Amino acid sequence: MGNEHFTSEDSIVRQIWGKSDTILFIFAGASAEFALNKAVDWLYFTGKLPADPLGRLFSTVAYARQIVFAKAEAANRAIDAMAAIHSAVEANRGMRIPDWAYRDVLFMLIDYSIRSFEVLERPLTIAEKQEVFDVFNRVGTRMGLKGLPEDFAAWEIMRSEHLRENLRHSAYTDDLFKQYRKHLGLVRFQILRDVQILIAPPEVLQSLSRQKTSFVKQLLAFYKSSRLIHIDGLLRDMILPSKYKTEIKSLNIAGR
Repeated sequence: MGNEHFTSEDSIVRQIWGKSDTILFIFAGASAEFALNKAVDWLYFTGKLPADPLGRLFSTVAYARQIVFAKAEAANRAIDAMAAIHSAVEANRGMRIPDWAYRDVLFMLIDYSIRSFEVLERPLTIAEKQEVFDVFNRVGTRMGLKGLPEDFAAWEIMRSEHLRENLRHSAYTDDLFKQYRKHLGLVRFQILRDVQILIAPPEVLQSLSRQKTSFVKQLLAFYKSSRLIHIDGLLRDMILPSKYKTEIKSLNIAGR
């Protein structure tokens, strides 16, 4: 068991999480939804999110990627460590993080994994979507989360319910987007917003009062063709803050 990987080597999840451009789109979608989640005050409790929102979100994404590519025992240790960190935050605040808030984060990873790959690569089959669900549902089960759906079809229903019930535009939302703009700069911030329009569910866009058209969509064909002549790395360098360039390049495994 210890020599087995958490995901099989031919898993679609490895294809998704092995490309830095896909991970960037996952990050973009999560950054929008994190800001709207009714439990975002928990992320403000430690002060880490407003101080370094990009680093905090990248660390969450990087943690998930580490689990995807790890051996089973190492992945389980990482999941247990993540659960322990959350337990410590709960103890410091003197209250529990709601079960639905844990599920929301897990559901984001499932949803944006699928959405990002389909925007950048191709539509996924139902079996592949089920596999994405299975991998992250195992993460949730290991963490001891309650009320998880049994399969992808049940997840789709619960995901819709969570989007209807757990999104709220608040002062935290506005502050977090101010921090995004501060840390990204105006041009990169606008690119982030446009990617969010392309990748986020309608409920998220509506809560942000965001238009439904994105200039990034018009650039996707050029971006995809740029991979054939190996200049997509140059394009990523143009839109990423310099402090994250090395970190993002290190995420690039699949297809290289």
